[in-house]
Amino acid sequence: HCSDYYGQIAVQGPEAEQVTEEVLGLKCAELVFYTTKTIDIDGETIIVSRTGYTGEDGFEIYGSHGFICQCWDKLMESGRCKPCGLGCRDTLRFEVGLPLYGDELSADISPVMAGLSMFCKLDKPEFIGREALIQQKTEGVKQRVIGIELKDKAIPRHGYAVMKDGEKVGEVTTGYNSISTGKSVCMALVDTPYAKLGTELDIQIRKKTFPGVVVKKRFYDKHYKK
Repeated sequence: HCSDYYGQIAVQGPEAEQVTEEVLGLKCAELVFYTTKTIDIDGETIIVSRTGYTGEDGFEIYGSHGFICQCWDKLMESGRCKPCGLGCRDTLRFEVGLPLYGDELSADISPVMAGLSMFCKLDKPEFIGREALIQQKTEGVKQRVIGIELKDKAIPRHGYAVMKDGEKVGEVTTGYNSISTGKSVCMALVDTPYAKLGTELDIQIRKKTFPGVVVKKRFYDKHYKK
């Protein structure tokens, strides 16, 4: 059991490769997206993966708590990185359409409903949920996760009602005033008849209703290194 031993730090952004190599001394340029390598440093095995949850190029680094603290100090002292927390990361993952469990995926929102069925290999041998997913793929689903762009400046939050002609047809799962696009956007779980691109819907925010339109869930293009 190694979980208690390892810590993790993520370096994300268009200059992540240069910073990881030059500031941390971890050679990683040969890695392509979603690959990993191990590096031995002072008798310790460090894991470096070209992965992340931001939609940008980046690396996730795993090592002892002491090593990760050293990485943090080097990054902050270099002046080439800015620290960010989970709120920032959540905004970034949302803008590129990456789901968060509990919001766009849950015990009640399946990969098929979330538009992620391409990641479910239904021709594999039996696994938990396989038959239910096959049924959803075959028969269709009653609700789907979509993107909505509001026409006015307002912030749709998790749980806010999505309306059509005065009737509730869904709920917001995640919403922000997108820093990268300058638009008020959200992902929402709505009844399937209202999931088509271009469909006009309303978001109820407190006591006001704001008009919006169904758009693709990826509000901002990813910049992974393939």
